[in-house]
Amino acid sequence: QVQLVESGGGLVQAGGSLRLSCAASGRTFRGYVMGWFRQAPGKEREFVAAIYWTGGISYYADAVKGRFTISRDNAKSTVYLQMSSLKPEDTALYYCATSTRTIFSTREADFGSWGQGTQVTVSS
Repeated sequence: QVQLVESGGGLVQAGGSLRLSCAASGRTFRGYVMGWFRQAPGKEREFVAAIYWTGGISYYADAVKGRFTISRDNAKSTVYLQMSSLKPEDTALYYCATSTRTIFSTREADFGSWGQGTQVTVSS
């Protein structure tokens, strides 16, 4: 099991920016891919972005392309989500997760360890 702790959430105005962090810890394998998901009240959890620890290849949901940037610091076992041009519809609880699959996936079931989430609220 990998322990994941998200941070950086908060309240911002539409058009603003926010940077989320997810720190991984533990003695076990951290996985091949780190991903960000989000869930708004009454909505299903949805994929946001993901990145491979090795190589740094990243993927984004269409809703955030061009606005969000995912990155990682291997030495710190930390993944970041830089969010800009935020919209009210970005309001959600953001979770980070890790996957041991070698093939990229956006499916929740393919991610084995999850953090507790950090709240992002965007006001108009």
